[in-house]
Amino acid sequence: MNITSIGGKVAVPHLLPYTCAKFAAVGFSEGLHTELAQTGVKVVTIAPGLMRTGSYLNADFKGDTEKEAAWFGVSSSTPGLTIAGDRAARQIADAAARGTAEKILTPQANLLAKAHGVAPGMTSQILALVNQWLLPEGDSKRAKRGHQTDILTQSPLLYFGRLAAKRFLQPTA
Repeated sequence: MNITSIGGKVAVPHLLPYTCAKFAAVGFSEGLHTELAQTGVKVVTIAPGLMRTGSYLNADFKGDTEKEAAWFGVSSSTPGLTIAGDRAARQIADAAARGTAEKILTPQANLLAKAHGVAPGMTSQILALVNQWLLPEGDSKRAKRGHQTDILTQSPLLYFGRLAAKRFLQPTA
């Protein structure tokens, strides 16, 4: 089983190094699945969407670090946009038991992957507009961890993210 990301299926703005690594992981996993199929070894590729684990506290942000951290913190903490860690674990275990070739965990990630598969140019254009109109700009060369930003420590929008961070023992220093 290889845990990759929706970022390995569709290029995500502001996350290009991450996306490149995840594309490689998806390709490796799919290749192993193909090459090992005749041996009876099953290889499962898991592509989560946003997971509510509190990991935003330890993500590195560059550019406008406060706005980047706030955007990622809120989007990765909001029920409905994210999947809870325990629910993701159940889906992963089920996919492993079935030997499913690929499992995309969230409805949003599934929709994005399907749209990209059918219309990659249109999907890239939409993501370019998201990048242009919704994501913060900045040119800072110095990175900050999520827990080092002021916005994240105060926002009530991060309530569920903070609960997940505590549950999954995310370090904050």
